[in-house]
Amino acid sequence: MIPQHVFREYDVRGLVSTELTEPFAETLGRAYGEYLLARSEGAAQSLVLGHDHRKSSPGLAAAFSKGARSCGLDVISIGVVPTPVTYYAAHVLPVDGLCMITGSHNPPEYNGFKIGVGKTTLAGPEVQELKARALAVDQGRREGGKRAPGRETKFDALASYLSFVTQSLGKAARRLKVVVDAGNGTGGLAGPQLLRALGHEVIELFCELDGTFPNHHPDPTVEENLRDLQAAVKKHGADLGIAYDGDSDRVGAVDENGNILWGDQLMILFARDVLAQSPGAAIVSEVKCSQTLYDDIEKHGGKAIMWKAGHSLIKAKMKETHALLAGEMSGHIFFRHRYFGFDDGIYSSARLLELVARGKGKLSSLLADVPRTYASPEIRKDFPEAKKFAAVERAKEKLRARGRVIDIDGVRVVLEGGWGLIRASNTQPLLVLRYEAQSPERLREIAALIEGTVEEVRRELGA
Repeated sequence: MIPQHVFREYDVRGLVSTELTEPFAETLGRAYGEYLLARSEGAAQSLVLGHDHRKSSPGLAAAFSKGARSCGLDVISIGVVPTPVTYYAAHVLPVDGLCMITGSHNPPEYNGFKIGVGKTTLAGPEVQELKARALAVDQGRREGGKRAPGRETKFDALASYLSFVTQSLGKAARRLKVVVDAGNGTGGLAGPQLLRALGHEVIELFCELDGTFPNHHPDPTVEENLRDLQAAVKKHGADLGIAYDGDSDRVGAVDENGNILWGDQLMILFARDVLAQSPGAAIVSEVKCSQTLYDDIEKHGGKAIMWKAGHSLIKAKMKETHALLAGEMSGHIFFRHRYFGFDDGIYSSARLLELVARGKGKLSSLLADVPRTYASPEIRKDFPEAKKFAAVERAKEKLRARGRVIDIDGVRVVLEGGWGLIRASNTQPLLVLRYEAQSPERLREIAALIEGTVEEVRRELGA
């Protein structure tokens, strides 16, 4: 039986032991092959397939390849790579689709499939259509079986990627000392090598591949996971520190003092850099980001676009608006300015070092003119899956009486001296809260309003 709950908003994800087994992967590969052929009216010929370094990944890759090739598709296997390298390969190779097998930042017992058609990953209804095809294949209903089985070939995409980015960015204006913490994820394959090729001194931290992630969880949005990086930056007197998540499509950073730069702060730096070179550019970010980001984009002549959270949704909005840059609090940064437009933590780290090296000051000084605000971290409140969206709707109506409501993704209420957010997670049974204010006192007031609203709605819904 195919476990239906593993088909999420942006990908396919679940436990390896009971859900994402090798027979499941073969079924998914067959279903994906049929989906790709249907989307292309039978014209599709090939796909690129990469995987991370988890113990389960090679077996899942082999099974997925077998399923896809049974439909007549050729598979270009690129082996163990960071997720952005699979996206890169889909852009530079003559392929019709892509699959990256990775558990990203999830614990070792998990794995997942990031799947795309053309150069774009599937999301929402497309993932559900793939699920329907997988269920049909599992029940013996198959399509497109007349083509001869496809072949599998190999390609060194990592070498191609490193060469391309190195030539694209060129040597840095000055040599920086940087600590790179890959969290034993795939960033260790490419991050240090690329930054050295650009002329920087690199101190490696947990850059050895280890799918059990023995040192810390590879998620740079969690402060605890950045403690080793902060300490190493101070110990070595480094100019900054870089952290990647498990599959390297997200980036985190700390300045020379060990202070964390969150996703919206990095976006301010990147937006200024892009706008200096492309005046008036559109820049997309998501509802959890600081108001200072949107204000700063407008101040520097850009078009600030607030949009829904989620990397696939952000990519779609970029395409629609022809934006040159987009980013999320989670560290997904998308450059279409001088690049392809997909989320790439390794490339983003190189762009950060590029702009720091171009100036004469320290990284901390680059944000010194941004107005000081006080913000909560991303707060996650457990909430029943079946009731979380109804809860947001109720909260929206209650908050309309308190301020201006932005409802593109959940409810962001703009209040005097700050704002608060309640949105339903797309991937888990919980509500996501965040708030920002111009003073600690106002932050506490907004927190009380938002959390009080959630609890009021919880009681009303019996959740």
